[in-house]
Amino acid sequence: MKIGFLVNDVMTEQPGYTTMRLAHEAHSRGHDTWVMGVGELAYDPDDCIRGRARAARPERRCKTPESYTAELQGNHAVRHRITVDDLDVLMLRNVPSDDLLSRPWAVTAAAEFGRLAARRGVIVVNDPNGLAKASSKMYFQLFPEEVRPRTLITRDNAEIKAFAQEEGGNIVLKPLQGSGGAGVFLVRPDDVPNINQMIDAVSRDGFVIAQQYLPAAVDGDMRLFVMNGRPLQAKGKYAAFRRVRSGGDMRSNIHAGGKLAPAEVDDMALRIAEIVRPKLVQDGMFLVGLDIVGDKLMEINVFSPGGLGSAQRFTKINFNRYVIHALERKVNYMNFYGRNFDNVDMCTL
Repeated sequence: MKIGFLVNDVMTEQPGYTTMRLAHEAHSRGHDTWVMGVGELAYDPDDCIRGRARAARPERRCKTPESYTAELQGNHAVRHRITVDDLDVLMLRNVPSDDLLSRPWAVTAAAEFGRLAARRGVIVVNDPNGLAKASSKMYFQLFPEEVRPRTLITRDNAEIKAFAQEEGGNIVLKPLQGSGGAGVFLVRPDDVPNINQMIDAVSRDGFVIAQQYLPAAVDGDMRLFVMNGRPLQAKGKYAAFRRVRSGGDMRSNIHAGGKLAPAEVDDMALRIAEIVRPKLVQDGMFLVGLDIVGDKLMEINVFSPGGLGSAQRFTKINFNRYVIHALERKVNYMNFYGRNFDNVDMCTL
């Protein structure tokens, strides 16, 4: 199959990133594999979407994601202006929030170009219309109350203070936009009288999420991958791992210093995955990362969810292989039906 991976910038990708692992797996399986940045796309006068893309040389047998990434970013990489509309699959693997401040024009580009590619029968995952709905953490509030913490989203200091008092002084503050644990504050009862400074720091870039603090967060969180609307599982093991807090930092996010540990996917985690499944399927979310704390979801990662390598580290299973195999099946379906199938349905079929 012909598959393209759309990222923020090809030259900033790292071998350990899930995107590079997936691209390496596709290349290793003999697929025509291209990687391009959002700024390298174009809509041409002939109504086609094209992009300046890179590929590893076909004769190069890259045995690891490290050698594949080096080849892709090196001087000998194949560079070509490809017709995106001719691809079988386009994986949208950019993180819009990473471009929010430095390249605001790039924030919506992947979804916009992806939407145009889908009209030509390219399988675009995750579905661009679904991703447009999930452009901020407000998307999280569309899922059932049973699986998410009690939440207030506002820019009003007085409302946040009142919410903190209702919660006994224990809440979490974070920005509506952003990722990677940036701008996240834990408010304790002693902090409430001086909460204004934290609110001001978070609200500089927009709305503030004030969220119920979950005591189970002291043990970190678990990321569970969901593919085609169901927990990703192979050989009796789930694609999941734990992130444990480091020292006194409440954030278990790896970018914030959290540490990795094996995960035990229990009935509660599977119940949460089952509750959110209908919405994920409805929105065409092919590959998603659920961040679970206790009996609640902390976040649903639909933009370039990472960590398949971490799941492989603890389970010894290459889950990338199963993701690419799922895409191969979708391409076969589309060939049977002459590319005449709705993208949102194909994403989770």
